[in-house]
Amino acid sequence: MIGRYVVELPEIGETQVALVGGKGAQLGGLSRIDGIDVPTGFCVTTDAFRRATAAVPSIDDRLDRLSRLDTGDAEAVRTLSAELRRIIEGISVPDEVAAAVTGMLARSGERAGYAVRSSATAEDLPTASFAGQHDTYLNVVGPAAVLRHVVRCWASLFTERAVTYRQRNGIDHRTVRMAVVVQRMVVADAAGVLFTADPVTGNRTVSTVEAGFGLGEALVSGLVTPDVFTVRDDGTVTRAVAVKRRAVRAQPAGGTREVAVDPQRQEQPALTDAQVVRLVRLGRRIEAHFGRPQDIEWCLVDGDFRIVQSRPVTTLFPVPERGDTENHVYVSVGHQQMMTDPMKPLGLSMWRLTAMVPMYEAGGRLFVDVTRHLAAPASRAGLLNVAGKSDPLVRDALETVLDRGDFVPSLPDAGPAGPLFDGVPTSIETDPAIVTGLVERSRASIAALRRDLATKTGPALFEFLLETFEEHRRHLGDPLNMQVIMAGMDATWWLNDRLREWLGEQNPADTLTLSAPHNITSEMGLELLDVADVIRPYPQVVAFLRDVRDDSFLDRLPTLPGGTEARDAIEAYLDRYGMRCVGEIDISRPRWRERPRTLVPLILDNVRAFEPGEAGRRFARGRQEAQRKEQDVLARLRTLPDGERKAAETQRMIDRLRTFIGYREYPKYDIVSRYFLYKQALLGEAGRLVRAGVVARTEDAFYLTFQELHEVVLSNSADRRLIQRRRAEFRSYHALTPPRVLTSDGEALTGAYRRDDLPAGALLGLPVSAGTVEGRARVVRDLAEAEIEAGDILVTTYTDPSWSPLFVAVAGLVTEVGGLMTHGAVIAREYGLPAVVNVVDATRLIRDGQRIRVHGGDGYVEILS
Repeated sequence: MIGRYVVELPEIGETQVALVGGKGAQLGGLSRIDGIDVPTGFCVTTDAFRRATAAVPSIDDRLDRLSRLDTGDAEAVRTLSAELRRIIEGISVPDEVAAAVTGMLARSGERAGYAVRSSATAEDLPTASFAGQHDTYLNVVGPAAVLRHVVRCWASLFTERAVTYRQRNGIDHRTVRMAVVVQRMVVADAAGVLFTADPVTGNRTVSTVEAGFGLGEALVSGLVTPDVFTVRDDGTVTRAVAVKRRAVRAQPAGGTREVAVDPQRQEQPALTDAQVVRLVRLGRRIEAHFGRPQDIEWCLVDGDFRIVQSRPVTTLFPVPERGDTENHVYVSVGHQQMMTDPMKPLGLSMWRLTAMVPMYEAGGRLFVDVTRHLAAPASRAGLLNVAGKSDPLVRDALETVLDRGDFVPSLPDAGPAGPLFDGVPTSIETDPAIVTGLVERSRASIAALRRDLATKTGPALFEFLLETFEEHRRHLGDPLNMQVIMAGMDATWWLNDRLREWLGEQNPADTLTLSAPHNITSEMGLELLDVADVIRPYPQVVAFLRDVRDDSFLDRLPTLPGGTEARDAIEAYLDRYGMRCVGEIDISRPRWRERPRTLVPLILDNVRAFEPGEAGRRFARGRQEAQRKEQDVLARLRTLPDGERKAAETQRMIDRLRTFIGYREYPKYDIVSRYFLYKQALLGEAGRLVRAGVVARTEDAFYLTFQELHEVVLSNSADRRLIQRRRAEFRSYHALTPPRVLTSDGEALTGAYRRDDLPAGALLGLPVSAGTVEGRARVVRDLAEAEIEAGDILVTTYTDPSWSPLFVAVAGLVTEVGGLMTHGAVIAREYGLPAVVNVVDATRLIRDGQRIRVHGGDGYVEILS
């Protein structure tokens, strides 16, 4: 090392990102891997960047302004980033920095060509690659030119694309520094990129090589279509050879130029199969060193491979860690629970500790291993049957894995494989008292939990919670509880199947379930209409609520005429439903009780859109429609051969449906009620840790697992670097799309619908609530930002129970995620809303404000002109 300003690649440690940036640290690690040939070079450190920019105080001022900008203000971002770039491009390299660089060039060869590459401290990280965001210059010749291009690399820290990328990844512009890698150019016969995992499917057993003649710049710039080779771990090579008419070559005096490829070579492969296999073996060695799939830039020089860059592939969905080499097939929990966003570590660990089955974590999401269920014929049939009814895309993805024949082992039926998809007996008496008894038992258990938690603190709290989690699981897994849930679901399926066969009725259960009793989630939406009825007569309260900006508004309401009544109505609603929120399976999400202003727009929409008494009228209409449907199908059945028997069986199933289907929503309410109590207790401990100086904020507890938080409370010591790393990982997980099905090879499968009977351009999904409706699409990604008019059709990624109050104002529903028995589908049927779920990319393909038609019975959406 010369001074603080330059360091040779072999001297760089992989942990020295703060000194040499992500690319420099990766190259330092590469240069020490046995058998990996890295062109010689050095790194101009971030100390040099600091030294050069310290003399320009206007940079700090603009960085502060840039950091305060809203991410959506593209024009301001463009203007400020351009100013910063111009300022840095005008910097003179300090004499001591220039001396260090020229001294290193003198040792390496002043007149040689060099690649000058940006290496930011937030680049080539496990959570953000920044690929292509900063500048690279090839075949730079001479010390003056190298120094000039070092400055250009510094300035590229503020290209508009790099600034925007940092904003999207939550990286503070003021904390990022730029180093620059200077490497000897190699005269490449061929060059390209190697992905050590398939970048499209995510399969870790398949490597992909892209190759072209000359320098890799021809591929990166899109000048040529590359040859593409795929190599499986068994050595099988497949290739698609492109016509390569152009190449990029280095010029003797510096720089590069495009040249024509000899016509006789244009259709020849840039690499032989043997070379491809040899390159992939090098890639596997690099992958093993860094511990994750890599995106590797390579050059072929005189038959030997030189590695010029390697970065982690950040777009692949991670694979659950299992510690074995067996094949596994995982099904997403989030797609069943209507929560496909990433969860924080405390939320993940709490769900795993209280779940009925083992769960595995990857990418901030939870998965269930269904390999053993797929292996034996009986459990396989049960799993596929349930998946087909609830989410056909999951079934199709599972069948895709099974069709390969060799991934899932074949096992004989040997009794139940576990509780996940095993059948639950549904021979249960149709007695409403069973449901009311379960509800009362739940309320009593939660009240006891609240009393007991109030007496626990410190380590004793965690020991008590571990015992409570056992009771939590026993309560949910109670056979009677499961029988009631399955009785309602089986009645739904029975009625839809039999009445389609006997009467040609399409999804009659959708109507027969209207205004079913004991549905806590549909009641939640209707009761918010009652809150609006209390507030509507008081115009000053309505005006006050329009200007609410914080969560202390309830304390100020009593100063207004009618304010006390309004506050009491909202408080009563929060007492019953305040534990709910969007993404409520993650304990770290803010609850309505913690953030009551979330409800204000929904209340105001109800005040504006409805007349007093709407909740009662709506429930009565649904009950009457269900009764009419019941009378109609029974009368028609009696006219059929053996009609009295069919009518009697159908009557029994309708009674069973009406008695039990509403309870389908109660277990989730029970879980979330308990979760809020757990959260309040754990936040109390986090507050004590903040006061003791152990952690900086109470929210830091969310980035620890339950077990880790327990250890922090015991030791009164926390690893703040771990918390910081978990924050960065959580941010990065938002960029990942969780698959419905994931294999241990890393292959992400989304499944497909197998239908060809749709109108041209229709968006296919799963029919979950019958009826056809036409209206304006309102694409809503955040419940707090919903602006709904009566008659709008809600289009969103997913809906959990917290969205139910919005359902009273819309005319239809389209979601990207969901199943026949998930919460959005149940409430859509309850409210009589035509609904289609599992519409892939609905929020991207349907634009906000477009007119659409939802075919809830046939399962598709038309975008109208």
